Amino acid sequence: MGSLPVSSELVGTELPESTWSWGWRDAVLYALGIGGRPGDGALVDADGDEGDLDFLFERRGPKVYPTFAVIPGMTALNGVSGVVDLNVARLLHGEQAVTVHRPFPAQGTLTVKGRIVDVWDKGKAAVIGVESELADDDGPVATTYASLFAKGYGGFGGSRGPDTGDVHQPPDREPDHVIDDVVRPEQAALYRLSGDRVTLHIDPDFARQAGYPGPFLHGLCTYGFAGRAVLRALCGNEPERLRSMTGRFADLVWMNDVISTKIWELGDGEAVFRAETQDGAVVLSHAHVRFTA
Repeated sequence: MGSLPVSSELVGTELPESTWSWGWRDAVLYALGIGGRPGDGALVDADGDEGDLDFLFERRGPKVYPTFAVIPGMTALNGVSGVVDLNVARLLHGEQAVTVHRPFPAQGTLTVKGRIVDVWDKGKAAVIGVESELADDDGPVATTYASLFAKGYGGFGGSRGPDTGDVHQPPDREPDHVIDDVVRPEQAALYRLSGDRVTLHIDPDFARQAGYPGPFLHGLCTYGFAGRAVLRALCGNEPERLRSMTGRFADLVWMNDVISTKIWELGDGEAVFRAETQDGAVVLSHAHVRFTA
């Protein structure tokens, strides 16, 4: 636990720099963790759809999903508690954004530089925003932004921050694309192998002690499901066409749920989207994507 108190003075604080390496197996494991599939039960579907094979087969690169950036980005996010006096049990992941500068190679090493860019006083809680710059020897690859909702850390006299309640709301019409994905029973156990090994998502006893019926899906896994759907619907599964993606975590996803990603195109390479479960619960809201049309 760090020693700095939660206050507006944290803005600009540099977090410990780190390096992060991956190989093609890590990229494929992440693709499987966010629901990637090589067609429906075969390498090629009856209609010729190869599913996400380009992201799963090393002889095709493999391609790397742009949302893979959240994995190295987490190393900076995890560093917050080493600098700031926070109880990690009181932290919730609020928002997540990824800006892509160029596609991830199938393997490599990144330097991860993080800093605190926002601290908002919400009264009973604080919101801490962290930006992470991911770069290799050839320059920037991606930038991530994540906000932490810190319960019980508000009331320090800072600004409440901007009102974002109406940001990135879907238009009043049917979506242009709807992509449904089933969350398999082993999904959280698979996704955690990419590095997000929070006990809450794997241990039923721990989850019940925390007040939940059982383990539920990682928020960043839900984010990855939506990102995979967006890339397929808007970018033809070409990672170089996705420029940025942002969303707000709104509710929990459970194993065996269906994640329905609904996408509304706005023109000029922009779209808003929302992820819902089969019962209509919105699990990812205020979501927006920029892409090369």
